[in-house]
Formats: sequence, C-alpha cells, structure tokens
Amino acid sequence: MTRKMFGTDGVRGLANAEPITAMTALRLALAAGAHFTRGGHRHRVIIGKDTRLSGYMLETALTSGFLSMGMDVMLLGPLPTPAVAMLTRSMRADLGVMISASHNPYEDNGIKLFGPDGFKLSDEIEIEIEERMQGTGFEPAQGLAPSPQLGRAKRIDDAQGRYIEFVKSSFPKGLSLEGLRVVIDCANGAAYKVAPTVLWELGADVIAIANEPNGTNINAGCGAVHTERLREQVKQSGAHLGIALDGDADRVIVVDEKGTVIDGDQLMALIAESWQSAGRLSGDGIAATVMSNLGLERHLALLGLKLHRTAVGDRYVVEAMRRLGLNIGGEQSGHIILSDFATTGDGLIAALQILAVLIRADRPASEAARVFAPLPQLLKNVRYQPGQVPPLDQVLVKQAIAAGEAALNGSGRLLIRKSGTEPLIRVMAEGEDKVLIARVVDDIVGAVEAVAR
Repeated sequence: MTRKMFGTDGVRGLANAEPITAMTALRLALAAGAHFTRGGHRHRVIIGKDTRLSGYMLETALTSGFLSMGMDVMLLGPLPTPAVAMLTRSMRADLGVMISASHNPYEDNGIKLFGPDGFKLSDEIEIEIEERMQGTGFEPAQGLAPSPQLGRAKRIDDAQGRYIEFVKSSFPKGLSLEGLRVVIDCANGAAYKVAPTVLWELGADVIAIANEPNGTNINAGCGAVHTERLREQVKQSGAHLGIALDGDADRVIVVDEKGTVIDGDQLMALIAESWQSAGRLSGDGIAATVMSNLGLERHLALLGLKLHRTAVGDRYVVEAMRRLGLNIGGEQSGHIILSDFATTGDGLIAALQILAVLIRADRPASEAARVFAPLPQLLKNVRYQPGQVPPLDQVLVKQAIAAGEAALNGSGRLLIRKSGTEPLIRVMAEGEDKVLIARVVDDIVGAVEAVAR
C-alpha cells in the first residue's frame, strides 16, 4: 500500500476537512494505539500542540481514541515539536503526538507521530497505521480496552520547565549571553513562552515579538517564513541578532545585526566548521536535502567534508544521519538537526549553537555567518486545486521542464516537485547565470499556472 494520508511530515490539511477532522483523528488514535499497545505493561502517550484554534478539537479527539485503547494520555499543552520528541523519550512514553501544521496558516493543522525513541515514525509504520484505518478489517471497536482498563488523562504541569532546562543544557558551559541583545520572533506559535525564557535565563537582553497567540495569528506575517517584522525590529533596536522560529519551533531562520536573513544552509556550514575545528563533528560531513545550495556543497568540500543529499523532509535527513553516523543535518528552510542533543529539528537548540559560535568568534553575525558565497538560486511556488489532474503529469508542464533542462545544458540544477505538506508545486533552479535561472523558472511556473487554473 502507498501513502494516502501521511505526507513528508505527518498528516496535514485544512482543519475540519478531511483528513484533519475529529473523526479521522479519533480513528488515527485507535489505529496508532493498536500498533503501540503491544505487551503487558501500562501504555502511555504524550500529546503536545501549537496555538491553533483547531488544536482543541484534535487534542480532544485523539485523547478519546487513545484512552479507549487503554493508553494513559499526558497532555503538554502548547510546546514545540522537539519538546514532544524529547519528553516522549524522557517520560518513557510509547508514543508522542504533536498537533501542528508547522509554518502553514492557522486554518490548517496536522498530526505528527513520534516513536518511543523520540524519532518520527518510519514510512513502514505510518503505512501500517493507514492500513489499519483504511482496510476493510479495521473496525472502530476493534481492540478497545475493557471498561476497567480504560486509560486516564492528565495535564503535565511542569512540561515547559522540563523543556526549558533541556534546551539550556545544550548551551556550552562557561559561556553566557550577557551583553547580547536578541530579538526573538515566536511566530505566535508553540514556543511563545519557552523561547524568550531560555534566552533571558542564559543572560540575553531579550526583545520578544509575535508572542501573543490568539488561535488565529500563528505564522501570520511573522515567524521563519515572514521575517520582515523581525528584520525591522533588529535594526530599530540595535540588536546583535534576530531569531525567527516557525509555528512549532522545529526550524529557525537568523537575521544579522544589519537585518539581513541568514538561511539554514549558512547556519549548517557555520556549525559544521566550528564543530570540525573543535573535533566534535561526527562522520565525514553533514546531511542536507536536494534543496540545499551548491555553494554549501563546494564549501564543505574545501574543508574535506561531504554533503550527503536526501529527499526533501527533515525525517529523511535524520534517517541519513543515523545511517551514516553524522551529527549535523538539516534543510535550507531552517530545519537543523543536531543529534548530539535532539532527535528532530529544534530551532532553539540550533539558535543557541549559532550564538555560541558568534560569542567565541567575537565577530558580528554579518561577518561570521556569511560562510560561503551561494550560487544564484530561485524558488517559486505555484498553488493548485487538490483533486485535479496533477500539474506535473500535464504535457504542457513536461514540455516546459524539458525545455528548461535543455536551456541549462548542464550549467545548473533544476528541481521541480510537489510539496509534501501543501497543495503546491515547487519550482527551483540553480546555476551560475542568474538571468538564465530566472527565465527557466518563470517559464515552468507559467506552464504550471496555465494547467492549474
């Protein structure tokens, strides 16, 4: 069976429309519960969420399903995705659940699942859960716990404190953020309380923005995808650094003291170079997706390191890291996985490592974090209507892609793919000739738009 419900980062879609409905969430909990309640011990599941209005609906539905399978449910409330991963391991849960659609607008929501080791579930387990939900043999009442063995639910009051101390412990001993002014954009999301607290307790002068969620303002003109407000605040306040998280705080984008954005490729290069010098870099390089700039690959080669490319999605980066024995990986979009500390992308932990490098270098971010010269790269997204003939299967689009590849003629890279989290076609080109790259992307985008109307 192939995936129908799970994408590259769990289940995601418009809230209160399939598959993000209370009924489907309930069935998902029943199916996941059936998979993870093997053995005689008392089973437990952790549920965290971001600040979306629909989180209440999904949290309640998931809780009901797990309780009916005899699993005890521990509710964390709003906390970052990496906090759920960490607490799943720390609290010896059988399963961790994060309710979030990451950087998407509030109208969307999603469900991410973590195994007892704190890692996202493998494709095979997700497919098995889908089979339980969609197969003719799965009935809602199948495997329900006897009445005396129903699960219990409770709130974990100290979850935020546990995560705050965990993140602070990743910051190098002997260093302090004293004397640094940092602007933190919380995206009105899951880290709106913990992120400013971590930075302040480590000594920084903290200016927090987008830290007043109301259920509908998550990622709205703020966060890792919309850095305009952060950039302006950094310049106005004379801050040394700006940090933008996304809605569930598993990714980070940094803004230097001049208000210029530093993407995930530069951040990975900065950490890798620092860790290599300190003798703490594991393996022969780092893992990153096919979206990462060729400039990163060339810079790593100068350091004697390899860039191991993966499919798009931080889960595939993590799989490559585990397979190859690497401790740094990530995505250009700001998912940075530092496996010495975390099992998934953690925006706060990555930000602290960047700050540590800057403190030790005693140089402004505009200098220290410009590690390599990126090749011209252009990415454009085209939205299409779900249910129509996939744009990439249309003859007009195939012809435009073939023409683009011919125009590049080996002088650049062309990557066209369907998003795994939104109804978008992503068109990316990279090469030495900026004008040619723009023309190739525009031609393909035009073709996709023509068939997507």
